[in-house]
Amino acid sequence: MPVVRGAGWRLQRSELRLVLLRKRTLALLAGLSLVPLLLGLVLFFTQDSALGGQGPGFVARVTGNGLFLVVASLFLCLPFLLPLTVGIVAGDAIAGEASAGTLRYLLAVPVGRTKLLVVKAVTALAFALAAVLSVTLMALLTGALLFGWDDVTLLSGTTVPLADGVLRMLGVAGYVALSLTGLVAVGLFFSTLTEVPVGAMAATVVVAVASSVLDSLPQLAAIQPWLLTHHWFDFAEFLRIDIGWDVLGQGLAVQAAWVAVFGALAWSRFTTADVSS
Repeated sequence: MPVVRGAGWRLQRSELRLVLLRKRTLALLAGLSLVPLLLGLVLFFTQDSALGGQGPGFVARVTGNGLFLVVASLFLCLPFLLPLTVGIVAGDAIAGEASAGTLRYLLAVPVGRTKLLVVKAVTALAFALAAVLSVTLMALLTGALLFGWDDVTLLSGTTVPLADGVLRMLGVAGYVALSLTGLVAVGLFFSTLTEVPVGAMAATVVVAVASSVLDSLPQLAAIQPWLLTHHWFDFAEFLRIDIGWDVLGQGLAVQAAWVAVFGALAWSRFTTADVSS
C-alpha cells in the first residue's frame, strides 16, 4: 500500500506539471487573461465618449470602480470561453492519452484505473481553477491600474467597505470555479468514450451550449433548475447586502449531482474498457 500511495502522488504531481505547464494550456490561460485586459482598455478609452457607461450586465459599473472588472470579465467568459477551455482540457484527459498510445503505459503504473481517473479529474479541476484565477487576477490588476479600487456599491444601492468588496469578488471567482466542476465531470466521461480528443472536447462544449439553450425556453421551466448552466450566474448573490447562501447552495448541489452522475459513468466506462493502445 505505501508503494501504491507513493506512486499515486508521484503520478499526480507529474500530471499537474505536464498539463498545467504544457504550451497549449499556457496559451489557453493567456488567452483568457486577455479578456479583462482588452475589456478594461476598451472601457478606459471610451469612458469619456458617447458610449461611456454603456454595456451589458456589470460592464457599465467598471469605470466607476475597477473591482467590477472581475465580475464583468467572468460574466463575459462564462457562457462560452471558460466552458471551451475547460472542455479542451477535460476532453483530452483520457482520449488524448489513448490517441497518443500512452494510456496503456500509464495503466502499468501501480495505482489502478480508479486512481488514475482521479488523477486526471484532479488535474482537470486544477486547470478550471487556474482558468478562473487567470481571469480574476488580471481583472483585479487591470481594474486597479485603469480605474482604481473603491468601496463597492451593491445591487441594492448599499455601499460596503473596500475590504468587504474584495472578499465578495473572490467569492464570485470561487463560485464560478466550483460551477465548472460538473462540466469537468462531463468532459472526463466523454474522454473515456473515444480515442479522438477533439470529439470529446466538442461534445463537452456542446453539452454546455445545449444546456444554455434549453435554459432559455420557458416551456422547460420544470427541468431548468437541474440544467448544468442554470445556476452559473448566481454569483450575483455576492453583490447583494445579504448573500443568498441558499441560492448558492442550490447551484453547488446541482453541480455535485452532475459530478456524481457523470463521474460514476466515467468510472464505470474507464474501469471496464479494453485498453489496447
